[in-house]
Amino acid sequence: MNIFYPFEWLANYITFDVFSLSFGTHAADALQFFIYDSLKILALIIFITHFMSLLRYYLPIEKLRDFLTKHKFYGLDYFLATIFGAVTPFCSCSSIPLFIGFIEAEIPLGVTFAFLITSPLINEVALALFVGMFGLKITILYVLAGIVIGMVGGFILGKLHMEKYIEDFVWKVKSQGNTFERKYEPFGKIAKKVSNEAFDITKKIIWYVIAGVGIGALIHGFVPQGFFEKYLQKAGWWSVPLAVVLAVPLYSNASGVIPIIQSLVAKGVPFGTALALMMAVVGISLPEALILKKVMKWQLLVTFFSIVTFGIILIGYLFNMVV
Repeated sequence: MNIFYPFEWLANYITFDVFSLSFGTHAADALQFFIYDSLKILALIIFITHFMSLLRYYLPIEKLRDFLTKHKFYGLDYFLATIFGAVTPFCSCSSIPLFIGFIEAEIPLGVTFAFLITSPLINEVALALFVGMFGLKITILYVLAGIVIGMVGGFILGKLHMEKYIEDFVWKVKSQGNTFERKYEPFGKIAKKVSNEAFDITKKIIWYVIAGVGIGALIHGFVPQGFFEKYLQKAGWWSVPLAVVLAVPLYSNASGVIPIIQSLVAKGVPFGTALALMMAVVGISLPEALILKKVMKWQLLVTFFSIVTFGIILIGYLFNMVV
């Protein structure tokens, strides 16, 4: 059962009935993609922000913070953050509320980024597709690659101490969240507090999300079919960085890009090159940058993207050697 079917139906209705666009045309593909993904992501963001606000009210996240930051488990905090990122089926835009929740709980920035890097790269639907298309061995290697990028990237960002480059409103949310009283209150009153905080976060990020989806929709509708195969097959040894560059304007989640990987590999593109394209689409795309710009300043954004880009290129070359 597709829980997002109502959004798909509405997107189709507006595209083909209201605007009377012909099925399969560039404009129709772009508009349908934009409406469907905008509605789906907005619903996810509203749900996640409410869930995290409610969780922050009832669950003492400080205990999670204390557990993650115990020195005797050095490195375990980054590993657990990547595992949590891997089991949360969110794209980068919907990971922002969770990112804010981590900051509010005073979980170290490096550990927070370990989660933020891994969350869009790995999810359970993507893993199921990977197993079906490429087998268990490659799937395990893919998971390990995502975890390594998350752990190493988060560790480096943590050591750079770039907390000052997080946008001010995130710290304000943090200070407001700490004012929640945990004494007994009627659920209606609690729900109002939670909802106010959730919608406040949503209003601050939604236009960046829509801008990101808009760019993705234009690429989805108007980039010619076979564009990537044409260039990546002829690129030779520099096909991996080229794949990363070509991925920058795109926007999707891992599940949506995996079928593209299969077609690229089937047409002769090296597996590591195709994998680098997928990881770049979901991890360092321009639409994602527009979304993340709302919660971090450009210095942190550039550093974050540079570290993840280097990791993806390295993983691409490694997969080209072993697969």
